Amino acid sequence: MLAIAVTAELEGVTNLQPEDTEQAPFFYTFKVQCTSCREIHPNWVSISRFETNEQSGSRGDANFVWRCKNCKREHTANILDAPKSYAQQSPAKLQNILTIDCRGLELLEFKPDGAWNATGVESGTKFFDVDLTESDWYEYDEKASEEVSIKDVKWSIRRA
Repeated sequence: MLAIAVTAELEGVTNLQPEDTEQAPFFYTFKVQCTSCREIHPNWVSISRFETNEQSGSRGDANFVWRCKNCKREHTANILDAPKSYAQQSPAKLQNILTIDCRGLELLEFKPDGAWNATGVESGTKFFDVDLTESDWYEYDEKASEEVSIKDVKWSIRRA
């Protein structure tokens, strides 16, 4: 089992998490590698916890199914639960936000494509469509009359 973990400097906001509902599913984007032959998938792959794909030989469904072109083995990944939010903390600490059960493949890198949400610490203002692809995000919280930001975002993949 692997976990996507994040550490970030949150200023004026807390509860950072991907917008991930059945109505607006989040597609978690990864570089993946076959654990049998070590072949790396040539493209980034996206996995949604609301999407299932059939495994060959009627072995059930998985959120992601991949047959390695090199060794021809079939591998799967399943997102085990809803993403957890990352709370503001000082100093910033690495925290797991998503757990994925990987069979025959390894997640090498995570790309935070998609809409993220955060909440103003003082005001409770909801910030939607937070873009973390550039690693830093800045906004103004009207209710709190202050600038809010998410900086120094670092992603890692680790054993859960």
